[in-house]
Amino acid sequence: MNAETTHTVSDIMQREVHSVDDDWTLDELARFLTDHQISGAPVTSVDGRLVGVVSLTDIVRHDSNTEGEAEQADTHEYYLHGLEMQMNPEDAETFHLDPGLSTRVRDVMTPMVFEVDENTSVEDAADTMVKGHIHRLLVTRNGRIAGIVTALDMVRALRDRLGNDTRAAASWR
Repeated sequence: MNAETTHTVSDIMQREVHSVDDDWTLDELARFLTDHQISGAPVTSVDGRLVGVVSLTDIVRHDSNTEGEAEQADTHEYYLHGLEMQMNPEDAETFHLDPGLSTRVRDVMTPMVFEVDENTSVEDAADTMVKGHIHRLLVTRNGRIAGIVTALDMVRALRDRLGNDTRAAASWR
């Protein structure tokens, strides 16, 4: 990266993103999350459009809520915390729900989505993250998931830019 070039989030995003379908059962969701050792994922509709986010916490909230309605936080934990599994591997392997439950991902997910188009500048994406107090942004192409940008991706981009600027300045001496 150099100072004259405007980079987009597609230059720094992670392209592999595990997503889940909104019509999955909670048991399917729990198995998927534990199999991939992640605590949350973006949710897509049948036609592949990004419609929300869901996490293990949403499953637990739903399971513990006697009225069956998931509580919604201001900003979903998916955007605030790491995706790494937050339970020990032994518990993850035995975690499951009653397969007879008909509750679907769409019933417990959070429909609020923090997203930017893949052509958004890195600077604008960083502004969105700062203003929203979030650590990750989903990147979309025509409403479909193309990748994800995390705070760590932003730090790497900054490091690379500063490193290149420092080397360029040193060559002028």
